[in-house]
Amino acid sequence: MAGQIKVILKHSVIGSTAKQREIVRSLGLGKRGSWKIHKDNPSVRGAIRKVAHLLEWEEV
Repeated sequence: MAGQIKVILKHSVIGSTAKQREIVRSLGLGKRGSWKIHKDNPSVRGAIRKVAHLLEWEEV
């Protein structure tokens, strides 16, 4: 896991729990359609797993 991950917010956070909104913000995502590239490490993978239903991601 030494590469990078591109994370895209595909769904709105309206109706999500406060914890899920915090996780989305911690990934650097704001509005629907925003994206960010992160280093591929276990902490980022865990955050993605928590809100996977809102995100789309790919290895870069």
